[in-house]
Amino acid sequence: MRIPAHSVCTAIRDDIVAGVHGRGSRLTEELLARRYGVSRVPVREALRTLEAEGFVVTRRHAGACVAEPGEQEAADLLEARTLLEPLGASRAARRRTEAHLKVLRGLVRLGQERARQGNSEDLRSLGGWFHDTLAQAAGSPSLAALLTQLRHKIAWMYTVDAPAGPVEYWAEHGAIADAVARGDSERARALMMLHTERSTPGYRLRFASDGERTRRVRKSQRAVNTSSLRA
Repeated sequence: MRIPAHSVCTAIRDDIVAGVHGRGSRLTEELLARRYGVSRVPVREALRTLEAEGFVVTRRHAGACVAEPGEQEAADLLEARTLLEPLGASRAARRRTEAHLKVLRGLVRLGQERARQGNSEDLRSLGGWFHDTLAQAAGSPSLAALLTQLRHKIAWMYTVDAPAGPVEYWAEHGAIADAVARGDSERARALMMLHTERSTPGYRLRFASDGERTRRVRKSQRAVNTSSLRA
C-alpha cells in the first residue's frame, strides 16, 4: 500500500521540530525512505512541501537540507503570531459551532484543574489543543493551516517557559472562550492579543546566531490598554 505523502511529510516535519534532523543536515531521499518505510516518491513530494513551508532548503551540490533560519526570521514568527491568533479568535466568535464550544469549555475546565494541581506537562498539551480548536472554530481552512504551520515553526525555533502564574494563564483561556461563546468578536480579539503579548517573553530561541548565547525574546514595547478588558 502506498503511504500518502502528507503522512511522510508530517513524520519528517515532526522529526525536524524534535531535532532528530539537525539544522543544516542533509536529507537524503534514500535514507529517509528507509527510515520511514516508504518509497522515495512520497519522500520527494514531502520534501517539496517542507521546502515551501520553510523547513527545508535545496542547496547546490548538497540537495535537500534542513533550513537554518536566523534570529530575525524567528522574531518575525512571534510577531505574526500576535496578528494571526487574535484574528482567529475574532473569526471564531462569529463562526464557532456548539461542538467547538463544548470542546473549548472542556479544555478550559481541564486546564484550570491541572493549573491548580501544578501539572505543567498536561498544561502544555491542553494549551496546544485549545489553540488548535480555536483555529478550527474560525471556519477558515486557510487560516487554520497558517496557524498550524506557524505553531510548528515556533515549536522548532523556540523553547517555552511554563507560565509563572498557570492559574491566571488559564483564566485568560477561559475569558477568551467566554467571549467566543457570546459571539463578541472584538473582545475575543482583544483578549487573545493581550494573551499572546503576555506570553511572548517566555519564548527562548533554541539556537544563537554568531555564537551568541540563547537569549530571551524581548517583551513587546507597545502599550496595552487593559482597563476595558476587565469587565
